[in-house]
Amino acid sequence: MNVIVVLAGILCLLMILIGGKQGLRSFLSLFLNFGVLFVTIFLMTNPKNSPIILTFIACTVISCISLFFINKTNSKTITAFISTMVTIVVLLLFITIVTKKSMIQGFGEESTEEISIFSLYIGVNFVQISASVIIMSTIGAIMDVAISIASSMHEIFHRNPLITRKDLFAAGLSIGRDILGTDTNTLFFAFFGGYLSLLIWFKDLSYSIGEIVNSKVFSAEMMTIFCAGIGIALIIPIASSVNAYYLIRKREQSEHLSS
Repeated sequence: MNVIVVLAGILCLLMILIGGKQGLRSFLSLFLNFGVLFVTIFLMTNPKNSPIILTFIACTVISCISLFFINKTNSKTITAFISTMVTIVVLLLFITIVTKKSMIQGFGEESTEEISIFSLYIGVNFVQISASVIIMSTIGAIMDVAISIASSMHEIFHRNPLITRKDLFAAGLSIGRDILGTDTNTLFFAFFGGYLSLLIWFKDLSYSIGEIVNSKVFSAEMMTIFCAGIGIALIIPIASSVNAYYLIRKREQSEHLSS
């Protein structure tokens, strides 16, 4: 039997045993998200389609699957979804500008030999493609922080329903600070672990430290890491403010109806 099938079966079994129905939905969401990514990549090959718009649509669908399909529709997932989409819009604008200014799009000189037999006039906007890649790399971490803050703030509000909006917002920021360091390091090691072969390649090419830092391939990966960290940092105050506004507004509405 194929090793991939065996590993998928073990993962599915463990997720069902530990997570129950929610674990099964989480496992199914992996294939649904893969389908969304596959369709998005296929549509990006058409020069008439905007990669930025496709990325935004894909992130919206992925967020719906990861939040509403797995955790169902409730106040926590709604506020987490709003926070995620606001952050994605800000990041898309920011990363598009940064990618264009830094000129990291396209292929590096290390890939010249491999792509020399192909035509480079494919009509695709590589600036927007690079921005899309960075966004797709960070969407999972952004949603993770958003739902973590939403769940924690809802629990705080449930335990202390008379808390002020300012104190609730401050509590959300405090929770986010604890998440910020660990998630940023997780992204850093995830990217470098995935691109360990790139570092080995640089060693085989006898690159100096300066050549490594100034190479387009390395710069693109570092840009991805930094933009991912910026996304995680941005989602903390955004999610805290959205949840604080929603919860206090909900309390005020209930008090108004009771009176």
